[in-house]
Amino acid sequence: MVSELATNAIRYGEPPIRLRLIRDTSLICEVSDASNTAPHLRRARAFDEGGRGLLLVAQLTQGWGTRHTTEGKTIWCAQTLPEADPL
Repeated sequence: MVSELATNAIRYGEPPIRLRLIRDTSLICEVSDASNTAPHLRRARAFDEGGRGLLLVAQLTQGWGTRHTTEGKTIWCAQTLPEADPL
């Protein structure tokens, strides 16, 4: 998930690009950039070389979204963490 969100920010966003990982009851990945353009889900056709990344993020995480900030935008996704084994 980190790779997909960071790659999208590098390809389509504007510097500065920031990554933040937050570990709580889930693992939240946030990637921020200075662009105001929000991404959108797209269904790639059979021969398209791109366009599947956010769809995969949406399918493999428990949630994702975009929030606009005064400096641009932040794209985030959340993944459930496995429960820790008791000792």
